[in-house]
Amino acid sequence: MSKAVLVDTTKCMGCRACQVSCKQWNGLKAEETYLEGRKTGYQNPPTLSSKTFTMVTFKELEAPEAPGKMKWVFAKRQCMHCNEPACASACPVTALRKTPEGPVTYDDAKCMGCRYCVWACPFGIPTADWDSLAPRIRKCEMCFDRITGNLTPSELNEKPATGEFKKEFDESQKLPACVKTCAPGALKFGDRDALIAEGWSRIKASPSKYYSHIYGEKEVGGTSFLYLASVPFEKLGFRTDLGDTAIPHYSKIALEAVGPAVIGLGGLLAGIYLVNRRKEQIKNETNKGKKE
Repeated sequence: MSKAVLVDTTKCMGCRACQVSCKQWNGLKAEETYLEGRKTGYQNPPTLSSKTFTMVTFKELEAPEAPGKMKWVFAKRQCMHCNEPACASACPVTALRKTPEGPVTYDDAKCMGCRYCVWACPFGIPTADWDSLAPRIRKCEMCFDRITGNLTPSELNEKPATGEFKKEFDESQKLPACVKTCAPGALKFGDRDALIAEGWSRIKASPSKYYSHIYGEKEVGGTSFLYLASVPFEKLGFRTDLGDTAIPHYSKIALEAVGPAVIGLGGLLAGIYLVNRRKEQIKNETNKGKKE
């Protein structure tokens, strides 16, 4: 069953431990950050990049019930890992693919550098590593290597890691690095259907706490990152104009129309050619008759 991550923004405290663990696990370099003159306030870095696969956005919103009538709402942002990813659909060499486990992965050995994925993504996620002479596409892969690999060492505390202990340790490690390090429990990894059910259970149990919507359940055909929030998602900078139809559906319609269009256009041009040719023949025969 496809895996997913439930992000409960009401629990996020903006510690950015997920950013740090993501950089550590993926071996990403630090970025020079700054605060002055930016609309994003304390948010750092300001955007995702080839060096930053995940970040926490900071939004200060009006809240009459809060001290000072303002409150912070934090939201972890990264690749959404769409159920039907536009990036993979646009990639002509299958360098990007949706795995059965949930993550959308990238194979730099196949990539030819066309950047179609950058333009196709409705969330603006994939970025190019322009610091390299052969720039790769860079983005979160939902720690595919962690959730599918065997991370248990052969020995723990100078004892062989076997049996039930090995199984428990292995399961405890088969989590994305961001989920593993989230101290307040704002991130939960599991089967997508089960997380959607849990999300709605939380909303129904505390309707005054949550905005009645799970972002990612249906957007662009559904995603593997699912969000809960206390406010409408547009206030957090999320796109709410995408609809429920997967982006590749539109390109599929266009591609299906290519064949009939080519045949139809070819037939039309052939017809025009034959008509013009017949006119030319009649003209030549008429001129020949006049000469005789």
